[in-house]
Amino acid sequence: MKKLSFPKSKIKVLLLEKLDKSAYNIFLNEGYDVESYNGSFNEDELIKKIKDVSILGIRSKSNITKKVIKSANRLLSIGAFCIGTNQIDLVECAKHGITVFNAPYSNTRSVVEIVLGQMINIMRSIVDKSNDMHRGIWRKDSKNSFEIRNKTIGIIGYGNIGSQLSILCESIGMKVIYYDKVDKLSIGNATKCNSLKSLLEKSDFISIHIDGRKENTNFFSSKEFSLMKKGSVLINYSRGNVLDIDSLIENLSNGKLLGAALDVFPKEPLNNQEEFKSNLRGLNNVILSPHIGGSTKEAQKNIGTYVPEKIIDFINTGNTSNCINFPELSLPEQRDSHRLIHIHYNEPGVLLNINKIISSYNINIKGQYLKTLENIGYVITDIDREYDKSVVNELKNITNTIKLRVLY
Repeated sequence: MKKLSFPKSKIKVLLLEKLDKSAYNIFLNEGYDVESYNGSFNEDELIKKIKDVSILGIRSKSNITKKVIKSANRLLSIGAFCIGTNQIDLVECAKHGITVFNAPYSNTRSVVEIVLGQMINIMRSIVDKSNDMHRGIWRKDSKNSFEIRNKTIGIIGYGNIGSQLSILCESIGMKVIYYDKVDKLSIGNATKCNSLKSLLEKSDFISIHIDGRKENTNFFSSKEFSLMKKGSVLINYSRGNVLDIDSLIENLSNGKLLGAALDVFPKEPLNNQEEFKSNLRGLNNVILSPHIGGSTKEAQKNIGTYVPEKIIDFINTGNTSNCINFPELSLPEQRDSHRLIHIHYNEPGVLLNINKIISSYNINIKGQYLKTLENIGYVITDIDREYDKSVVNELKNITNTIKLRVLY
C-alpha cells in the first residue's frame, strides 16, 4: 500500500460564502473532508471554526486577519474564489507557510458585461421607467435618454477587467481613455491619460477598476467629483472602500451626476439574511446591486474549478504556479523519490544548511528547485526513497525555517 504524506481524509476543507458546487465536489472527490456554509463568519467565529482546517475557501466578505491566521495551526492553503485578495493578510500567511491562490481571470467577462449593461440602463432611465410600469404608470418620453455610442468612457485601472471593458466599449462605438498608475499598453484605439485629472475632465462615464488595498480607501472623493463633467455617470464594480459614499450622494443629489451604478460598498451584509444599510437607498438615480458583478453561473463554475485544482496541485506536488504570496515553482512529476518542501525566511545560508544536513546523512539528491521572494524562500528537494527519517527533524530545526512538508 502506498504511503501517503498525510491521509487525505484528515485534510479538512472549509468553504464559505456559497461557493459553486463544483468546488465542493472537486475537494470531495479528492478524498478530503469538506464542510460548506452559505454565509461568512466574523473574526471570533472563524477562529473557532478554523483550528483543524487545512484548506480554506472564501470570497470577498471573509476577513483573514493576523489573529485568524495565528489560530489556524493546520492551515496549508487559502483559496480566494474571486479576484481581490485584500481581505487576506498575505504577508502573515506567508510567514506561516500558508499559500494563497485566487482566480484573476475567471469572472472578467461577467463583470465587464454587467458594467456595460448598467451604463445603458442609466442612460435610458430603465430602472425608473420599469418601477413606474410596475406601479401602472406609462411614461413614454425621451427625457434623460441617450445612446452610449460616441460617448467617452474613462477607465480607472487598466488590468484584466479594465482592458476587457475597453475592448467591448470600443466595439460599440465609444471613445475609450484610461488611467493606471502602472504603465499599461493600450488595446485597440484606447488612449492612455497621463493624469487622473485629465481623464475625469474628458469622460462621460467613469468606471473604477482598482483594488481595495488600504491606501486606496476613499481614492475617489470630493476632489475627483469636482473634476467630473456635469451630467456624467460613475460606475464602481471594484471595491467598496475606494469610493467616498457621502461625496457620491452629494453629487447625485445636486445634479452634478446623471447617475451611478454600484455593486460594492464599504460595509456589506455577511449573508442574505442581514439587512443592507446605506444612505444610498431611495435615491432614484443610482442602481444598486448586491456584489454580483462576477456572480454568473459561467464565472462561478470557472472559479469553482480553477482554484481547487491549484490548491490540490500544491498539496500533492508542492507546485505554487499562480500563487500570489509565495515564490512560483512549477515542478516536474515526482518519480521514485520523496519530496522535501522547505519554506523559510529568505536569509543567507538556508539552502547551504539544507544541503549540508542531507549530505551528512549520505542521501542522494535527485532534483532540487529554489525560488525566493523578498521575504520568503521556497526549496523543493527530491531525494531517494530510502533515508534516515532523522533528517526531517534536523531540517525542521534549521534557523529561519517556517514549515517543512514531506511528500511520499
